Amino acid sequence: MTKITYAIEPDLSSEEFLAVLHGSTLAERRPVDDPARIAGMLAGADLIVTARDEAGRLVGVARSVTDWHYCLYCSDLAVLIDMQGHGIGKALLAETVNAAPKVKTHLLLSAPKAMSFYQAAGYEAIENGFVFHRG
Repeated sequence: MTKITYAIEPDLSSEEFLAVLHGSTLAERRPVDDPARIAGMLAGADLIVTARDEAGRLVGVARSVTDWHYCLYCSDLAVLIDMQGHGIGKALLAETVNAAPKVKTHLLLSAPKAMSFYQAAGYEAIENGFVFHRG
């Protein structure tokens, strides 16, 4: 396994973000065919934590919105398929938690197939959540 470097990158490019979305399983649940929306998602993020390999290739990203004091919502966690299973996703979540030390509650929505991953990463499944989808 190559050495992975984690960093906060508020100016991550849409192109790199899209490459990770397409290289992971997250592209099927994100508006990857709408570049303006992707750019807006990045611009509106409060915290973007990245994982890069020794060559500088982006291999994972965690994108979150937060008030920095009470609540943080990790809206995207993506790791390239060929890099999954090496602890990169868990490390991205840990780096996200470390970047917002005052935050009490960290939230995220999981794809059905990823539930066990988040439980293994220390997140608690909750039953009292709601979601509204715009038609």
